[in-house]
Amino acid sequence: MAKRIDHTGIMVRDINASITFYEEVLGMKLKDRITHTNGVIELAFLGFEDGPETEIELIQGYSSELPVEGKVHHIALLTDDIAAEYTKAERMNAKFIDEEITTLPNGYRYFYIEGPDGEWIEFFQR
Repeated sequence: MAKRIDHTGIMVRDINASITFYEEVLGMKLKDRITHTNGVIELAFLGFEDGPETEIELIQGYSSELPVEGKVHHIALLTDDIAAEYTKAERMNAKFIDEEITTLPNGYRYFYIEGPDGEWIEFFQR
């Protein structure tokens, strides 16, 4: 079962500039940075603590169509059993954005479903 909000994904145009802003202006720390398995999308996870906490995920390369005020891409719910969450979502007839669970190079696993108003909800296992 989902345990807590793991992170909020924010689409950015320049991930390096955004990392600098979140570190220098907001006092956050870069915790992980990876290239997605598609080789295009860059991801950076930032937080305030060394341990588990709700993080900010910066996403570069997903879409260049960002409004002036920025774009929240998704909310992510942490789980310790991604396969069980996927099966449950299937049983509940959720509208899937991903047809399967994706595994990133660092071992994180995820899938997305749509909420009632088209919002993206990610199930995420570290």
